Amino acid sequence: MKALVLAGGTGSRLRPLTHTSAKQLIPVGNKPILFYALESIAEAGIVDVVVVVGDTADEVMTAVGDGVDFGIRVTYLRQEQPLGLAHAVQMAEEYLGKDDFLMFLGDNLLRDGVGEFVRDFSTQVDAAGVMKAGHSRPLSASILLSRVEEPQYFGVAELENGRVARLVEKPAQPRSHFALVGAYLFRPAIFAAVRAIQPSLRGELEITDAIQWLLDHGHDVAWREVSGWWKDTGKPEDVLDANRLVLDGMVSGRSGAMPDRGHAENLAIGAGGISPKSPSQPMRDAERRPSLASSRVFGRAFVHPTAQLIRSVIRGPVVIGEGARIEDAYVGPYTSIQGGVTVRRTEIENSIVLAGSIVEDISRLDGCLIGKRAKITAASARPKGMRLIVGDDSRCEL
Repeated sequence: MKALVLAGGTGSRLRPLTHTSAKQLIPVGNKPILFYALESIAEAGIVDVVVVVGDTADEVMTAVGDGVDFGIRVTYLRQEQPLGLAHAVQMAEEYLGKDDFLMFLGDNLLRDGVGEFVRDFSTQVDAAGVMKAGHSRPLSASILLSRVEEPQYFGVAELENGRVARLVEKPAQPRSHFALVGAYLFRPAIFAAVRAIQPSLRGELEITDAIQWLLDHGHDVAWREVSGWWKDTGKPEDVLDANRLVLDGMVSGRSGAMPDRGHAENLAIGAGGISPKSPSQPMRDAERRPSLASSRVFGRAFVHPTAQLIRSVIRGPVVIGEGARIEDAYVGPYTSIQGGVTVRRTEIENSIVLAGSIVEDISRLDGCLIGKRAKITAASARPKGMRLIVGDDSRCEL
């Protein structure tokens, strides 16, 4: 099996951050969203991965490289215009060949990954497995579904007698609460489907239309409901929510909360002083602790050893990156602070601060997504309870 990862798209709902950065590289838990997808693919045993890129191709290619750090082999494919998910499948046919493949949207997060999803499908497409699973028609696809409160914003699957009957993209009046999650499994029959469909009213080749074509032409489509949480990080509030979920994973011991790639020397302090690399073992190397000058740490705080905590209070779960400086400040739960950030005489929680930013003399920040190299400082008036979505290279006086 191969994988097709979609890492293009403009990320218009995440502007101004995505004016200068790929939306898939926005970090949650101080790790780019796209990295979670690639790690999940590798954990599922898939090695050959085609990554579809767009206008932010250079940034994505620099971050991911040849894939060796993830244990995969990456081939890049440029989609010149965002013409839809099915168009990306159409473009990738030459690279995917006659192999089954997983399609994963690079801005989606799945707590439990795709391992079970892949293994179930691999069993079902075996001739004996198809019969055991009750598929009377050729099984050509499998979809992940999640119950949502507002299905009108998603592709929606309608089920009849426990089987997929039809798919509708963003229906005005949904007949189901099952939304399609950003992971799909396909057999080569999907290539005929994407060639046969026409663009939707928004000018895109919809993957829902392609899967519906399979249903209409005698193919079966399996489905599986997501067992853990799933987040589509298309909007600022979704990114912050994903950050909370990932940092919660640090506490529960579920995967991936620790920013592994590029931050191999991260340590945990607080909660008994344990290392995320071996959560059951006490941390022994005192010289690698970050500077804790007159600071107090409560709960799980993953702090890079080069970070400085000066006369500050840290209440986890939080992640603080390489070279960050936290001075006379309070960093509260569900906050991710990237490398090179300075937070001084400020209270901040439930927020993400990207690399190189400075936040000084602000009474309190809550629910903020602050871009790279932003500078936020106090003016004469300092209203409390501010909410900011600040893009790269910005400067704010509050």
